[in-house]
Amino acid sequence: MSDETPPAEAPSGGRRGRRGGGRAGRAASRAESKPEVAAYLTRRLTPVEVLDEEGYALIEANAEIILSEVGLDFREYPSALTLLADAGADVDGERVRFPKGMCREIVQATAPATYTQHARNPAKNVEIGGNNTVFAPNYGSPFAYDLDRGRRYASLEDFQDIVKLVYMLPHLHHSGGTVCEPVDVPVSKRHLDMVYSHIKYSDKAYMGSVTAAERADDSIELSRIAFGGDLADRTVMTSLINASSPLSWDATMLGAAESYAKANQASIFSPFILAGAMAPATVAGVCAQSLAEALAGMTFAQLVNPGCPVVFGTFAASMSMQSGAPTFGTPEPALVNYIMAALARRLGVPFRSGGSLCASKIPDAQAAYESANTLQPAVMSGVNFMLHAAGWLEGGLSVGFEKLIMDHDQLGAMAKFAQGVDLSENGQALSAFRENEPGQHFLGTEHTLANFESAFYRSEVANYDSFEQWSEEGSLDTPARANAIWKAMLASYEPPVLDDAIDAELTEYIAKRKEVIPDEFG
Repeated sequence: MSDETPPAEAPSGGRRGRRGGGRAGRAASRAESKPEVAAYLTRRLTPVEVLDEEGYALIEANAEIILSEVGLDFREYPSALTLLADAGADVDGERVRFPKGMCREIVQATAPATYTQHARNPAKNVEIGGNNTVFAPNYGSPFAYDLDRGRRYASLEDFQDIVKLVYMLPHLHHSGGTVCEPVDVPVSKRHLDMVYSHIKYSDKAYMGSVTAAERADDSIELSRIAFGGDLADRTVMTSLINASSPLSWDATMLGAAESYAKANQASIFSPFILAGAMAPATVAGVCAQSLAEALAGMTFAQLVNPGCPVVFGTFAASMSMQSGAPTFGTPEPALVNYIMAALARRLGVPFRSGGSLCASKIPDAQAAYESANTLQPAVMSGVNFMLHAAGWLEGGLSVGFEKLIMDHDQLGAMAKFAQGVDLSENGQALSAFRENEPGQHFLGTEHTLANFESAFYRSEVANYDSFEQWSEEGSLDTPARANAIWKAMLASYEPPVLDDAIDAELTEYIAKRKEVIPDEFG
């Protein structure tokens, strides 16, 4: 990465100040003056299929063998064992075996194929499922990174700055959840600050806490306050419930999932698999295990509250068989993604996958090509909810400010790509051919003049100037340009409207909860 710093006039992150000049300022101005971007992406392209009917049926049959013969552990959560046993599962201690077809029948009978997640701003409601794709940012990183401050433990200020940026970035449709871990706040209390930050600094849809059932309950109560005192059975959170792969669900995740299901809030039931360690080292094996784990989790939620929204999640990475380190952007997880998306469609529930994933520690070429190699298959597979769509670095250990801007730029490109081919009268462009004589360029035709602003995706980060002009403007590489952009954005940030009475009730609730919750940092 270049050691070049952005122009001196670009203000520091998280502070009000004069907007950075030069290209960053112009990019921020263009972003503000752009036409409104849709609240979520509706794909016009048919998802790519990598297996035929026989192949998908084989994976589904293998998942049923795992569910019925091997089983899954539901650890330290007796009420789940009772619920599953009453529904017909074979429970032996904490091991649960499901009769063949039981999970699929329960999920298909009651789980919705699509659902609306409501945002504080109704114009930013997102529709999850069907042909829709919702892009959400990075999740869960304990470290933050930018060119100026380097890698550091993430703070609440970092968290709030990421939320502000995501609020301003139009191709990120969702505010996300734990966009980074604010490690300067006790673990036992930080969920309150995180959910409040999403409510205060953004009006997009967001995720709740899943690190304990009582933290999920706090998320629900904060949301009730934020939405005017009554959720009215609206789904306002879509939260991530990870399996303890291989083939286990633990009490922490089950408790949070139960709280959300009872409140009609959505949960993503997502196996977390490092192939070769937490699953077999084959694509077909990973897919069968992932389907079995997700089916078991979604079944639990439907038994808690039939009809509550669930999302079939997957997170699969390969690993270096030499070092054991996770790897990203490799072909095998891309194939897993295509297959799991198709299996979710066959099951009839929305699908979640990862997005712009990479193992690189900095926003360099490795980060770019590994992210492209995960983003593009996810979009082409037909993903409905993409977590980690922007900002991911270092295998998820860091959220990168420059990487957030760079990834968002590619999300815009994906949005354009997913629109498919325009075959309208304007798209066919016959008027241009009739107007233009053979041998003459099309630059001056009425058709070109009518379409030049919207015909092609325009990157806000890439540089297409001549070498001389690029040199005159500082010879900035892509991360340096992204650095100036996020600073200019934070300098111009203005919060969305939040009713003073609601804000006061939120802060009062948080203060009362913090008084009774002991500090825990472990």
